[in-house]
Amino acid sequence: MKLVFAGTPEVAVPSLDALIASGRHEVAAVVTRPDAPAGRGRRMVASPVAQRAEESGIEVLKPARPRDPEFLERLREIAPDCCPVVAYGALLPRVALDIPAHGWVNLHFSLLPAWRGAAPVQHALMAGDEITGASTFLIEEGLDSGPVYGTVTEVIRSTDTSGDLLTRLAFAGAGLLAATMDGVEDGTLKAVPQPAEGITVAPKITVDDARVDWSAPALRVDRVVRGCTPAPGSWTAFRGERLKLIHVVPVPERTELAPGQLSVGKNNVYVGTGSYAVELLWVQAQGKKPMKAADWARGVRIADGEALGQ
Repeated sequence: MKLVFAGTPEVAVPSLDALIASGRHEVAAVVTRPDAPAGRGRRMVASPVAQRAEESGIEVLKPARPRDPEFLERLREIAPDCCPVVAYGALLPRVALDIPAHGWVNLHFSLLPAWRGAAPVQHALMAGDEITGASTFLIEEGLDSGPVYGTVTEVIRSTDTSGDLLTRLAFAGAGLLAATMDGVEDGTLKAVPQPAEGITVAPKITVDDARVDWSAPALRVDRVVRGCTPAPGSWTAFRGERLKLIHVVPVPERTELAPGQLSVGKNNVYVGTGSYAVELLWVQAQGKKPMKAADWARGVRIADGEALGQ
């Protein structure tokens, strides 16, 4: 089939690579978000998908909005059979959805209908799910509600961050998306409507969502930290400034600390929660680089009775 691939961040690159390498389909063009400022110099940088497409000699389309007439006209000229999508980052209007004969097929990083929305991996971790996966589905105008072509499953490990899990799903999902394109082309794969039960929603994680509530149980604190790592980054307040929490470990035997209360040893930093303590392993103070929590504690000279979250 002739394909136009839509995607933007690094997590979409494995799928683009898989389609290019398949030898069965022609990736005629790539649709991605416009260049954006990045780094300290805030210079304009092309998306990871755009960079990979350019390296491969593939035409790159960067519409400000997917309803722009110039973009729609070029898409009609290319006349793709299907448009696979991975984390493109913009809503597709009906006029664009109707152009490819086989529609737009999205790779979504959850087992639909669970965790429809922008942040399925983060929400799965924060909810304490044990199993997740990826789904391919035919895009319609509802939020991730279209019929599903296929799924792959992935076990959520107790130490997974959202970055760890998303990396595994990106590669597993790339194989699923390539197989879905094969099945769509030869007519052996039919999309099945999603069940009406089991729908959960995964909106974008806000800064407030990423703030740790020390009155919550230790397992909840751990899940929030892992779910928000690397982005947007979980945090707490310390001496009126934000302290980013990168890695914590629940410590069931430490039950004597009040929520948020700090206990500092020679090489350990513990914080009380609503159940038992967690040990801080890596943190990042405002304006600083990530560091071991014990080194941070020595540097700030924590006084008796000080607490996080105040």
